[in-house]
Amino acid sequence: MLSTLNIENIAVIEGAEIEFAPGLNVLTGETGAGKSIVIDSLEAALGWRTSAQLVRTGAKSARVTAAFSSQNAAKLLEEADAEPDDGEIILSRRITEDGKSACRVNGTPVPAAAQRRLGLALMDIHGQGEGQRLADERYHREYLDSFGGLETELDSYRAAYDAYKSAQTELQKLNMDEAEKARRLDMLSYQINELERANLRPGEFEEKSARRTLLKNSGKLTAAVSDAAAAMLGGERSDGALGLIESALSNVEYALRYSEGFASLRDKLKELRFSCEDAAYELRDMQEGLDFSPEELDELDDRLDTLKRVLRKYGGTEEAALEFLEKSREELRSIEYADELREKLERESEKLEREAARLAEILTDKRREAGERLALRIESELSDLSMKGARFFVSLGEGKELGPYGKDDVRFMMSANAGEAPGRIARIASGGELSRVMLAMKTVLSENDPVESMVFDEIDTGVSGIAARRVAEKLAAIAGKKQVICVTHLPQIASMADAHFVISKEVSGGRTYTKVERLDTGGRRLELARLTGGDVITESTLKAAEEQLDAAEKWKKDNT
Repeated sequence: MLSTLNIENIAVIEGAEIEFAPGLNVLTGETGAGKSIVIDSLEAALGWRTSAQLVRTGAKSARVTAAFSSQNAAKLLEEADAEPDDGEIILSRRITEDGKSACRVNGTPVPAAAQRRLGLALMDIHGQGEGQRLADERYHREYLDSFGGLETELDSYRAAYDAYKSAQTELQKLNMDEAEKARRLDMLSYQINELERANLRPGEFEEKSARRTLLKNSGKLTAAVSDAAAAMLGGERSDGALGLIESALSNVEYALRYSEGFASLRDKLKELRFSCEDAAYELRDMQEGLDFSPEELDELDDRLDTLKRVLRKYGGTEEAALEFLEKSREELRSIEYADELREKLERESEKLEREAARLAEILTDKRREAGERLALRIESELSDLSMKGARFFVSLGEGKELGPYGKDDVRFMMSANAGEAPGRIARIASGGELSRVMLAMKTVLSENDPVESMVFDEIDTGVSGIAARRVAEKLAAIAGKKQVICVTHLPQIASMADAHFVISKEVSGGRTYTKVERLDTGGRRLELARLTGGDVITESTLKAAEEQLDAAEKWKKDNT
């Protein structure tokens, strides 16, 4: 469960630390006080998308830290590649004024995507827009499959369907008209012949370019080598370096007759003479090997022109051009043997289609059974939420062609009142009814969900009176098994809280500040009176608030 949420410089909240409790945690406050900002902060800590707009005006950065205790902490942290910390998971996120963010899990930096995966395993957030998500029929299949636990069946079907579609794609490539086939054959033949005539070899262009540079500068190179050889070996007008070293060595050996102090110098001169001889002979050999011909330069120019033209057309490098050649040969072979290959692919495609259809039928049967169970469960939950006459239906729209998720067009239908014909939820349900259907769905789905904490951001939209009381009871029932955090405007829900926080704002020095405060019994009494009567708090509203608190405690004692 969520133990602590620490917020720094998020929107109007300069600083707040909220210590949540097990059971039902309720957040109340005036509209615009910052209740949703608390949820936004929590979403940021869980790795959801953020923006620079979250950072408080004038602050360089914002930070939010959420500390969780979980029975599955070790396993979850191992999956996130983060360090364990005695069953505690600490998610933190820093957001800078330019919108950049950095996520950490127990102090270990992680990508936002990894933090979001971990966050999804720790907490389920029902945002203000999720009622609209239920009305969107694109998500109905996902809800049904989740309830039915059909992940294995869906994975098996998707593997078969993907294989079938891949075979279909290959068939479409083969099924070209004869004119297009002839054009493609001509093009492939031309490209293959051009590349084969080029006789490419990896690294040849670089090698030939270096040789051409050498030939283009052959005169300068020959002169330089000749001059170097003359400097080493000497010529008609002067002694070379080797002769001068020989003369120096002879004189030092003569001096050695009179002093042993010249022995070291003699050894150095001998070593220098040997090195000089090696260099001189190497220069002479190079000089003799400098034999360039104009014909070779012409041949190089022709070859480089060919290479440039071919490489420019087929990828820029010898390796890329050779890869293009091999692919062209494969395509040519496939077209030449298209009829034989088409028959083979058609047989394979039919086989794969039959397998996908078989698995789709299994998926349909499972969905039909899960849909019947889901309808009964939702109707039972709706009855508890003061919608006793409501009926819930799951339509599969059978007969549809195979698609990525089977052949079913899953659609939730309902009749909100007894005797009315069922219709699409988006058209039938009012705002309050949609909220209750969503709460019923969450209640049912949460039973098999290992997530230990749930957040409901204004689940009470459009709900009042007896229905509000039933929503409050349902939230309290869920909170008997999981931690629930709920943002609400209804005193009926607030009265059920195990921990009640009020969010308020004030203006000081021209700046707006929001604070979060946990209420004691007296504070809860005042806040419930405000939720009931607004800013007109009387003895009657205070007494009514006290009666609501007593009734809530009695209900929880009897039912949870």
